[in-house]
Amino acid sequence: MRIKDVYEKSPFGISFEIFPPKTEAGDVALLEGLQRLTARSPDFISCTYGAGGSTQDRTLELCEMIQRDFQIPATAHFTCVGSTIEQLNNWLDAADLRGIQNFMALRGDAPAGSDSFEAVSGGLKYANELVELIRSRFPDVGIGVAGYPEKHPEASTMEFDLDNLVRKVDAGADAIFTQLFYHNENFFRFRDELERRSVSIPVVAGIMPITEFARIKRITAMCGAIIPDGLAGQLEAVQDDAEAQRAIGVDYAIKQCQQLVDEGVRGIHFYVLNKSEACERILDAVQIPRSV
Repeated sequence: MRIKDVYEKSPFGISFEIFPPKTEAGDVALLEGLQRLTARSPDFISCTYGAGGSTQDRTLELCEMIQRDFQIPATAHFTCVGSTIEQLNNWLDAADLRGIQNFMALRGDAPAGSDSFEAVSGGLKYANELVELIRSRFPDVGIGVAGYPEKHPEASTMEFDLDNLVRKVDAGADAIFTQLFYHNENFFRFRDELERRSVSIPVVAGIMPITEFARIKRITAMCGAIIPDGLAGQLEAVQDDAEAQRAIGVDYAIKQCQQLVDEGVRGIHFYVLNKSEACERILDAVQIPRSV
């Protein structure tokens, strides 16, 4: 099933994002997590690759395994980082040979220590160019793109960021998957702004349950997401109690997800950090519309 099909056939989509582990122990933990997550019948599972384009081959291997062993559609992350157009085309060919029909088309992060992204000679600079490349090679595949409810950290203004996102949509994206956020009001404002710009493709909420406050603070500092003061205060108060942090974070995510569902969000894309427990608890608690 392609990304476009997911949101045409179902009132609500559920998807999970994983990343390639770096150790054998990580591989074992991921497999255990996938066994539990796939039991929840997600519409697809996406797989990232490492900084600078590392683990690209591993991403394809994991996507192929998910489709073969769990019978769940997989979505491979695909970025402009460090690749010429020829190399990007070769990677697309390799993905096609493995039966991968969905891609998350992303520009990719600027190199560590740099404030801006630099395309390699003979490469691409923007995500909309990557969407165009995919569409030109494989017109019928599913393509997701990223959106930032609280603005991309490199964008000068929200208007500028939204203009860039519309270019990705116009290039052929099937759905927008947001960066993680903890203020639903910012997501709703973002969704409304896109609607005013005549964007009609699904806008899917990206949710990362807080299970380790220190880690989330590092992630939000990089991507520009804002943690509400009240939530941050609760987590700071229990920073030496791992179980209390998880309980507070999951409880907040349950309330956040239920409000999103009640307000008609088209789907939730969970950033699971290769663990299943938090998402299982959320899915058990939230009343989610699913097709009969």
